[in-house]
Amino acid sequence: MFAALTSLPARAADVLVFAAASTTEAVDAVVAAYPAPPGGRIHASFASSSTLARQIASGAPAHIYLAANEKWMDWLAERDRIVKGTRRDLLRNALVLVAPRDSTATIRIAPGFDLAGALGNRRLALGDPDHVPAGIYAKQALTALGVWQSVAQRTARASDVRGALALVERAETPFGIVYATDAKASDGIRLIDTFPRDGHSPIVYPVALTKGKNTAEARAFLAFLVSGTARNIFGRFGFIVD
Repeated sequence: MFAALTSLPARAADVLVFAAASTTEAVDAVVAAYPAPPGGRIHASFASSSTLARQIASGAPAHIYLAANEKWMDWLAERDRIVKGTRRDLLRNALVLVAPRDSTATIRIAPGFDLAGALGNRRLALGDPDHVPAGIYAKQALTALGVWQSVAQRTARASDVRGALALVERAETPFGIVYATDAKASDGIRLIDTFPRDGHSPIVYPVALTKGKNTAEARAFLAFLVSGTARNIFGRFGFIVD
């Protein structure tokens, strides 16, 4: 069963957007700013990019897919589920180390930094590095710094980046790795440090129309997503827009 079924369009002119969990507040704001035509609405459903991609491949009726990395967009393209010529890179992001709001921890990210020692006997929250983009980037970053092996067996793996953020907000873990935009959106965490961008693949958010849902309404909303108005909104939420 598709996780997004509660948000399915009810009318032919409605548009359903499947978007990475880390874009939740920003996409909601863009949807609110969109001058939808009479008789039509924009619906957005959020989850891990991998979950959404698999649902689209299985027939979920999404019109637009906004992923948190290029891998899952490539995966759908290989299965002929993306409309050729509509894909473009929309946003970029950064990766950060966070702690609960009341934490007094101080740690600087550097090659070989003692993240394992800072964790003590507790765990590091991150998206599942086997399929969640934020977790994949986190593993790349920690590996580049020579730290991954020391913490690999001491991770709390969430189904998406917002799940990892929630673990830190509830102080169930002393540290977590999330996107800079997630840290900006939360009052329940404290930013510890930012990971070097050259230690992981570029955090790129591609967007495209899905095959079989290339409607005029979907094309119109995709055009709005890449417009200056939407880019300004994404920028306010901390995303990097070119």
